[in-house]
Amino acid sequence: MAKSAFNELVKSSTPVLVDFSAEWCGPCKVLAPILHDLKNSVGDKAKIVKIDVDRNPEIAQKYRIQSVPTMMIFKDGEMKWRGSGVLQKPQLEQLIDQYQ
Repeated sequence: MAKSAFNELVKSSTPVLVDFSAEWCGPCKVLAPILHDLKNSVGDKAKIVKIDVDRNPEIAQKYRIQSVPTMMIFKDGEMKWRGSGVLQKPQLEQLIDQYQ
């Protein structure tokens, strides 16, 4: 994803959950179906985007991603929340609801 496209995406007034991940990352593979399920549950309440840190080094560097998976929630161009590791669907739903 181009840096400019990413910057436009996170300016949304709808919360954007960004999953920074990598192909080689085991926990990222565990998180993938959780995020897929979450996307179906939240519908239009939030956008869920996956960013591969190896394919998007500029974006990963800008946000100082040092471990994957790292997730962030953006709204109106501001980072509202950041966390690392695998979170379960109920926790993620609660975070998204918090930034509606």
